[in-house]
Amino acid sequence: MIKYWQENAPQMLLEVEQHAAMVLSALAIALLITILLVLFFLRRQRWLNGLVYFFSLLYSIPSFAFFALLLPLSGLGMWTAVIVLTVYSEYILLRSFITGIRGVDSDLVEVARGLGMTNWQVIARVQLPLALPAIFSGIQVALASTMAMATIAATINAGGLGQLLFDGLQSLRVVPILWGILLTMVLTLLCAGAIWLLQWALTRRWAKMVRI
Repeated sequence: MIKYWQENAPQMLLEVEQHAAMVLSALAIALLITILLVLFFLRRQRWLNGLVYFFSLLYSIPSFAFFALLLPLSGLGMWTAVIVLTVYSEYILLRSFITGIRGVDSDLVEVARGLGMTNWQVIARVQLPLALPAIFSGIQVALASTMAMATIAATINAGGLGQLLFDGLQSLRVVPILWGILLTMVLTLLCAGAIWLLQWALTRRWAKMVRI
């Protein structure tokens, strides 16, 4: 394995960068869409439930089939992979946001409104801070799922660590496959650690905002 690294380190590092770009771009886009959907439909429960069912149907589509459906529209490459990964992440994130916000004690919400808070203040100062554990749990699950799923994107010339896996399969060599697995795990752990640090920072900051 050391010899393979010495011979292919620049290419492998490029694939790590491509993999991280795909996954983090998809997560960022999905997170932004989730926030907008939750804020807009929070008082429209039927619409919110309908969106969850809609994304659950999209989530059930096999990734190979999803890639194939998008190829005539977006072509080969990373952006097709980002679109697919965003859709898959959306279902996980939307459910975690809804579960977290709905799990907040309704008495706390009523007390906040009794103190004169507007709906936006209740969301920003009460519901979101208290829903952080569920929300970040969903982000971690989406990260791990997307990291693994992004390896399949190599089949549409999107690059990433999946290239190592497919090179190993095509050449019947174990070493590239082991490197692909190892680097995917390391990248996942690094990103998960960064997300944990962000959760810790937000929890400390927003804990001061819950004054009821």
